[in-house]
Amino acid sequence: MVLPTQSIADLTIRYTEPSDAYALREWLGDQDGGNGFPIDGELELSDAVIRWLSFCRYQCSITILKENKPCGIATLYLQPYGKLSHQCEFGIIVDKKYRSQRVGSYLLSCLIHLAKEKFAIEVLHLQVYASNPAMRFYRRFGFKEFGRQEAWAKEGKELQARVLMEKFL
Repeated sequence: MVLPTQSIADLTIRYTEPSDAYALREWLGDQDGGNGFPIDGELELSDAVIRWLSFCRYQCSITILKENKPCGIATLYLQPYGKLSHQCEFGIIVDKKYRSQRVGSYLLSCLIHLAKEKFAIEVLHLQVYASNPAMRFYRRFGFKEFGRQEAWAKEGKELQARVLMEKFL
């Protein structure tokens, strides 16, 4: 994989492998870690891991490693239709132990590079809880809000809004 010229010495990027499922399952299942995903229960967790890893075969998912241990995964959800193939949504998650250490920044930089150079993606989309502090992170990368759904997810008895963001590459 051709990576951006900017790199961080002790981090390695590689294509995601099915064996990364254990780490992804741990991160997505950590509801106390503020992972920002609307997953409720074991069945939804299993489905989410399967969905993320199903893109491995297209080499559109990357894993960032520190000391050969996964510490984050980012996946492009490629579109199967020609008229939509210029754009896609993505998912990104970083182990809470590695947040605020530039791991997510390097991972997202590499994913944007992969999207543009390998898949000719012109527009990247994401969705995020309106209350998620990661919105500042996405704005730093040039993502802009283009929509909002106020009553998107229910956390306990409380309704949570989601923000739709995009970046033209």
